[in-house]
Amino acid sequence: MTKPSILILPGDGIGPEVMKEVRKVIDWYGTNLGLAFDVSEDLVGGVAYDAHGTPLHDSTLTKAQEVDAVLLGAVGGPDYDNLDFNVKPERGLLRLRKEMDLFANLRPAQCFNALAEFSSLKTEVVSGLDIMIVRELTSGIYFGEPRGIIEEGNERIGINTQRYTESEIDRVARSAFELARRRGNKVCSMEKANVMESGVLWREVVQKVHDEDYRDVELSHMYADAGAMQLCRWPKQFDVIVTDNLFGDLLSDAAAMLTGSLGMLPSASLGTPMANGRPKALYEPVHGSAPDIAGEGKANPIACILSFAMALRYSFDEGKEADRLEAAVESVLADGFRTADLLGEKGVDPVTTQQMGDAILAALNSTL
Repeated sequence: MTKPSILILPGDGIGPEVMKEVRKVIDWYGTNLGLAFDVSEDLVGGVAYDAHGTPLHDSTLTKAQEVDAVLLGAVGGPDYDNLDFNVKPERGLLRLRKEMDLFANLRPAQCFNALAEFSSLKTEVVSGLDIMIVRELTSGIYFGEPRGIIEEGNERIGINTQRYTESEIDRVARSAFELARRRGNKVCSMEKANVMESGVLWREVVQKVHDEDYRDVELSHMYADAGAMQLCRWPKQFDVIVTDNLFGDLLSDAAAMLTGSLGMLPSASLGTPMANGRPKALYEPVHGSAPDIAGEGKANPIACILSFAMALRYSFDEGKEADRLEAAVESVLADGFRTADLLGEKGVDPVTTQQMGDAILAALNSTL
């Protein structure tokens, strides 16, 4: 039987360090549970530019389109700030998303009880929080035409166009409803139908998809600005939130900080199904490349490890094993292990990137 395939792209900055810990977790599943993966590795971002003069080589893109899942660490760094815009490290990531047509971005906001005090909100408001924001990723105002800066009369005008087709809304709505069926069976769709025609269409299409195929899922609609307020007021009222590219960008960052640390947050970008039925998929931590601590063993590997947990759940239908890995992370945090970004308590010494990875492996061993 052919093993499921994973392409690892460590990238820049702390990417290689956190990805090293993920590789250990992947190997653990093969050694201890017989859940083996065909793992390959390649370059993306600044390191790809150094090697090939481009942040994403065509051969790497071909590999990414052929494997079952891509795991990415981080891209970017000050060494590349003066490069031409078209070859900056971030363009490699954007090209991956665009060429793979990864239209649904899944951003969980999960607050482990041991870290509830790190949130800016009251502990009782965020403790146990587990919501998912599904953001449309390949259309909307970031891609719509016309766009640019033009001169009109005596001044310049900046133009961006919010544009959505029915099919683009339909497919991301279906992703959200399917995801909700695996979770709390509840979806809240957010837009600005009160002032934007694209919002009117968004609401109509989401409602139509629901009524035709997902009546078993509870659906509500909310204006995006009211949704932002409710996220800060009582976030646990939500399960799955589906929204467009612009509002998803804003709302997912707001939700991320409810948990207290970007170093804890994974993400997934999913596309259309391949021949084997699995969606094209890219998994990556929300945090950046953190060049200021690269190579110092201070990086938190949890977001990258939890990104692999998302791959287990959404690409490989191994929900039970994703639960096992997430429970191991929660156990380690409950036992007081903290990397430098999580040092809120006095008298707690930070563990290194490797020590946090080893602690998670030990927690996994305890489940056998």
